[in-house]
Amino acid sequence: MHDSSISLIELGAVFFGLGVLGRLAWRIGVSPIPLYLIGGLAFGAGGLVPLEGIEGFTEISSEIGVVLLLLLLGLEYSAAELVTGLKRSWVAGLVDIALNALPGAAVALWLGWGPVGALAMAGVTYISSSGIVAKVLNDLGRLGNRETPVVLSILVFEDLAMAVYLPILTALLAGATLLGGLTAVGVALVAVTVVLVVALRFGRYVSVLVDSPEPEVFLLRVLGAALLVAGLASQLQVSAAVGAFLLGIAISGSTAENATKLLEPLRDLFAAMFFVVFGLNTDPRSIPPVLGFAVALAVVTTATKIGTGWFAASRQGIATLGKARAGAALVARGEFSIVIAGLAVSAGAVDSQLAALATAYVLLMAILGPVAARVVEPVTRLFLPKPKPKPAAA
Repeated sequence: MHDSSISLIELGAVFFGLGVLGRLAWRIGVSPIPLYLIGGLAFGAGGLVPLEGIEGFTEISSEIGVVLLLLLLGLEYSAAELVTGLKRSWVAGLVDIALNALPGAAVALWLGWGPVGALAMAGVTYISSSGIVAKVLNDLGRLGNRETPVVLSILVFEDLAMAVYLPILTALLAGATLLGGLTAVGVALVAVTVVLVVALRFGRYVSVLVDSPEPEVFLLRVLGAALLVAGLASQLQVSAAVGAFLLGIAISGSTAENATKLLEPLRDLFAAMFFVVFGLNTDPRSIPPVLGFAVALAVVTTATKIGTGWFAASRQGIATLGKARAGAALVARGEFSIVIAGLAVSAGAVDSQLAALATAYVLLMAILGPVAARVVEPVTRLFLPKPKPKPAAA
């Protein structure tokens, strides 16, 4: 059979299989990310039926998936919202970093992966999954709850932290010197500052540049601009993901809303390919040796995320149930954790077992997150003092 025919058959099987897995995830009420990762593990190196001949397409698809994930994440926020969220949540954000980055770094150092591996694992365990959190809050009808702005503020802080973290990690993975690392940080900070200033003062011009009443033209402009900015950012050692995120921030108003609606199907398609490719590149036989560490990290960082949300909500005077809901909402890890692990492993600068540990950890946390958000209220009520019955009227 001709090579192109085999490639089409394999790609068709992959896409159809992803559709089946996505439907299954929807039926059981969990994020599809764990199932996509498992699908990749099943058909990658060491899996049941290794796929061959589609590497070129899947690699560029996974890169586009990362760009679209971060672009749509940026489209969710305006520059003003980012600045306001940063002012409101910076103390809780620092607590979030301390509580949730340190466990990942400690495990990496324990396993002998060195400072770069520790920095990568710190990012994996630190950042919550904005996509899963948003879906869970919407599914549970909690978008109007008093604690929800606190949760969103933490997510905003984490996204901004990533804009600084990813360039540092990218520079160290590339073997940059201390001066090179500091340069990367400086470039990242300048880029973030410039984009925020441009978005605050001239955001409407950026929106006009990509906007169009014709859906086809609008799609081509937005997608083209995202890939162009991501590529330029990558050339400047800032990270393609951060470039896409910053472009999303600069697009605002109705243009951002329309772009989100138009790009969501593309994001879901290419993001699914990204998770599959990460699974394809992870040998399932490498997971059992690190599974114990993944479980330990899952237990510890579930508790630390709940502590983060509890602390942040308590600063806003929110009641006990609201504090518990805020903490549980932040538990899930997902797309960004895999992005970080993917960057680290593809650079070849860290132990290959990091991919296995990150995969097992994200599988656990992407399942634990929605479950924790659903059960936190009844569990918390068990520990609340029972209201005293009112005395009967005479």
